[in-house]
Amino acid sequence: MNIPKLNKHSLAFPHPNDASEDGIVAWGGDLSPSRLIRAYQNGIFPWYAKDDPIIWWSPNPRLIMEIDDFKLSKSLKKSMKKFEYKFDANFKEVVQKCATTYRGKQNGTWIQKEIIEAYEVLHNLGIVHSIESYLNNKLVGGLYGVVVGGVFCGESMFADVNDASKSAYAVLVKHLKIWGYDFIDCQVPTNHLKSLGAKEVDREYFLNRLNSVNMLTIENEWAIDKSLLAH
Repeated sequence: MNIPKLNKHSLAFPHPNDASEDGIVAWGGDLSPSRLIRAYQNGIFPWYAKDDPIIWWSPNPRLIMEIDDFKLSKSLKKSMKKFEYKFDANFKEVVQKCATTYRGKQNGTWIQKEIIEAYEVLHNLGIVHSIESYLNNKLVGGLYGVVVGGVFCGESMFADVNDASKSAYAVLVKHLKIWGYDFIDCQVPTNHLKSLGAKEVDREYFLNRLNSVNMLTIENEWAIDKSLLAH
């Protein structure tokens, strides 16, 4: 299958249902805010290795987390009490930590300098957010993701201390539920996220869900509500 190259003069993407068997929708283009926003609105995200062209994906199956399906174990609930949490206090450091986290057999990182710079622009526009765990005032875990209407699209996470990223994720889920978000897009299936309650769905189902909440406006200030952490 010939993978289409994006027209640099247009923000249009091929339909995700026309993606390759591996889930590749297109290649090329740029990481401008307008193109990135258009991509996420259409269930597409960039993911590529160093020195490769930008590759745009919409995998099938897709991994999502229903807000009410998150599995908060007794051990995780206990671990959560040892951390302090913040939203958007150290966004760039969270992304850089995600980029340097060792991930087993993965060769290198897809979170390169141009990715960090592009998502920092979206962060400054209020479209990308980080959730951070602190221990003794030190950043020890967290994650970041893109907001698309009523969906939070998780990008990456890291933990320097056991349960630091999972605890941040649990805090995120609590807030998303109160704020009225529909679900979390976990993108590519992983056993780790499945253990927390995420499930695989067909791409077409995912796109229908995404389209139904794409234009949903969520009123929130991305600030920690400490009352949600007390139970």
